Amino acid sequence: MKRPTISSFALVALMTLAGCASQQQILQGMQGEAVESALARGRFDLQCPTAQASVLSQELMQPLVFGGPERGLYTVGVSGCDQRRTYQIICPEGGSGCFSADTLGNIQ
Repeated sequence: MKRPTISSFALVALMTLAGCASQQQILQGMQGEAVESALARGRFDLQCPTAQASVLSQELMQPLVFGGPERGLYTVGVSGCDQRRTYQIICPEGGSGCFSADTLGNIQ
């Protein structure tokens, strides 16, 4: 009696899809805090309390050290009062909050 087998290609494809799904879940879980962080900074920088934010891109970064947390990197656009800025925001998974990665000033 033959056992059904899954080809190596199919197994790798399934594992890749599962990895992508979990990465998206991690990124979705941190996105709200990333947007709020960028929005607070943008409203201050633009002197515009009605500014709005939108996520332009997101990616999951690998840990800096072995065993460290993965980090979400978000590019968030903030616009209002006829101005706009773009911010890079990093959120460590399970960390204590998001922070701006703009060390040399705002991205213009």
